Amino acid sequence: MKTAPITPGRLAFSPEGVPLAPEFGDVYHPAAGALQQAHHVFLGGNRLPSRWGGRKCFVILETGFGLGNNFLATWDAWRRDPQRCERLVFVSIEKHPLTRVDLGRAHAASPLPELARALVSAWPLPTPNLHPITFDDGRVQLLLGFGDVALLLPRLVASVDAFFLDGFAPARNPEMWEPRRLQRLGRLAAPGATAATWSAARVVRDALSAAGFTVETTAGTGGKRDITVARFAPRHIAASPPGGWQAHDAASREALVIGAGLAGCAAAWALSQQGWRCQVLDRALEPADVTSGNPAGLFHGSFHRDDGPHARTLRAAALATERLAGAWIAQGRIAGQLAGCLRLESRWDDDAARAALAAQQIAPGYVDWMDRATASERSGLALPSGAWSYPGGGWLAPRDYARTLLAHADAGFRGGVDVAGIERRGSLWRALDARRQVIAEAPVLVLANGLGAKGLLGAGRNAALWPLTAVRGQISSLAVDALPGPLPCPRLPVAGGGYVLPPTGGRLIFGATSQPDDTDPALRDADHRLNLQQLAGLSGGDADAWSALPWRGRVGWRAVTSDRLPLIGAVPDLEALDSASRADQPRFVPRQRDARGGLYVFTGLGSRGITWAALGGQLLASWISGAPCPLEADLRDALDPARYALPRWRSDS
Repeated sequence: MKTAPITPGRLAFSPEGVPLAPEFGDVYHPAAGALQQAHHVFLGGNRLPSRWGGRKCFVILETGFGLGNNFLATWDAWRRDPQRCERLVFVSIEKHPLTRVDLGRAHAASPLPELARALVSAWPLPTPNLHPITFDDGRVQLLLGFGDVALLLPRLVASVDAFFLDGFAPARNPEMWEPRRLQRLGRLAAPGATAATWSAARVVRDALSAAGFTVETTAGTGGKRDITVARFAPRHIAASPPGGWQAHDAASREALVIGAGLAGCAAAWALSQQGWRCQVLDRALEPADVTSGNPAGLFHGSFHRDDGPHARTLRAAALATERLAGAWIAQGRIAGQLAGCLRLESRWDDDAARAALAAQQIAPGYVDWMDRATASERSGLALPSGAWSYPGGGWLAPRDYARTLLAHADAGFRGGVDVAGIERRGSLWRALDARRQVIAEAPVLVLANGLGAKGLLGAGRNAALWPLTAVRGQISSLAVDALPGPLPCPRLPVAGGGYVLPPTGGRLIFGATSQPDDTDPALRDADHRLNLQQLAGLSGGDADAWSALPWRGRVGWRAVTSDRLPLIGAVPDLEALDSASRADQPRFVPRQRDARGGLYVFTGLGSRGITWAALGGQLLASWISGAPCPLEADLRDALDPARYALPRWRSDS
């Protein structure tokens, strides 16, 4: 999908104080008040809060977030309802989101000040992404989609219980109400879904009817004589594709996760956000003691000229990491720094880099270009080239991060457990030891054990599905007080031909080597010398001057896929694939999952485990729980392990 730049909305006020949108020549809400309209039209028109009573999860989709008053009114109603659902998910699309400053102005006198402040504080950068945000300890989840409804609506993956059809008047914003777009709502509607809108225009009612809704008009409010309400009652319900989107109906909502590194701990955290309990197994005695046990690592997004799947998924992942890990760094829960990160780029000159940024119109605050002099001054190093600057990037201790994720999950941990095999018996997936004895079992099994997942998933024909390569990496560190002369100690992480982090724990950490299919666990002087050369290239220092200093190091192995993107999702069923007629895209590939449970993978994070963890966990949890997907459908496909089950996708990778 070609992304379009996000143009923030402008905010003005009428003499009476009613908020206006100058681009559309319309008001954001009637003079009678936004909350009155929200309660009468959207909550009342969808028979809320009564319909969400007793539900595990209730999903609302809104077209037109505007000032967020419908969300605030719904959140407030949920809070005040003693029969409320366990989790409320509010998905909303907005083509012209306000800036955080203007959103704060709009809610300066909000009748719901606590909720409004929380919304303004969590307001994301206006980048063309889906932005998952959580409130009330994850029980209220806001999924904001910034972009044109024509582009985003077909790419949402969700099962929606109620639709809030909002937006400026059809005469002023016809694209929002275009019949073909409204007819797509039927694809997203859950059984018994409802819809409501303040518009009683014939074109809106006809489009809802064509989407499978039974449509009625009822009394309006705020100067509107009639409003439209509807109930999803299609004459025909299409069968779900083999890789379709449905939640498991296992009453226990229990999952077994193999692997307690960043991936496994993030999986447990994200599943807990959806009301699932996990048991996490690892062959190490403590969580995050293998590759995720490095003392520190960096994280940042990515910028590509064409903004393809790599750039878009990494942007979403980096923003998710900034939201989650940034808060824990600020609270002192994990060691780290969120003050920016530089990625050197020697292939582009200043003019070309700035022209590419201008062409994409990426929101300020996500990525910028720094010329060599500015980047050197900012980092405190004599850098060899200009650099991409990621203000939301930084570094952290991955072991701290993984263990904090696990501590925030409803999960139990068992270390010192070596899983030698897996099997399914009835409705349960089992982890087995070397004697084929059952270690643990659950309806859902997640393989988040890096390279070990490939061995558990089988050889032979299955091997083609898992193009994972073991890449050895050795990092080095030197005591800061032992360095001679000017210290090459950066103020923020710098990467490109190696990386170096700001001093942590009195040591300068740098590296790393990248050696495919190298199984040597020993620290090697030759690798340390290579790391020193990379450090010298980044800092303008002298590698020979440091070569005799006492050093430390650590070796680990990264699981890297052939297309450098993770494998996240349900495991394909190759036998069923042989007879599948629609399997021309990953989403149509049959899976080893059904209503009772399933088998999933979360691996292949490569050298970006810190960056991928939070979003990857949320994506995996959406697969398992049926919650709305935090990525657009084409990006979900790009990370889907089934992409390697299709010859066309394998040949294109």
